[in-house]
Amino acid sequence: MTGENAVVDKPASLVWAVRLLYLQAAGLAALTVWLVVLDITRNVPEIAVAIALTVLAALGAAGVFFVGRALDRRSLHARGPAIVVQLFVIAAGGFLIQVHPVWLGVVLMALGVLVGVLIVLPSTTRALGVD
Repeated sequence: MTGENAVVDKPASLVWAVRLLYLQAAGLAALTVWLVVLDITRNVPEIAVAIALTVLAALGAAGVFFVGRALDRRSLHARGPAIVVQLFVIAAGGFLIQVHPVWLGVVLMALGVLVGVLIVLPSTTRALGVD
């Protein structure tokens, strides 16, 4: 089938980038739930700071989810934010390597690099309509 109505399959690189972005959003959602439990069960001297951290984790989860959804819909404008998310993931991994657990830092850095590479591969670029 040719022409402008042709159905073009999503390349595997785009599919996996979106899946991994959803995985990152799920991880942030799990962190949010854990922070809510800590906020409720612990006697925190600075409750405002604890609540602010929880709200920021929830906003991060929602943001990563929406970036993944936009990338899944092949929105070219989602590519930049997806790369920025991966830079934050790599930075968080670098922080964890310094303060422990090192294994989690290495996993996060590898995940950030993997998703970043998947997003800029030529097949993903073509599917997003960059070239």
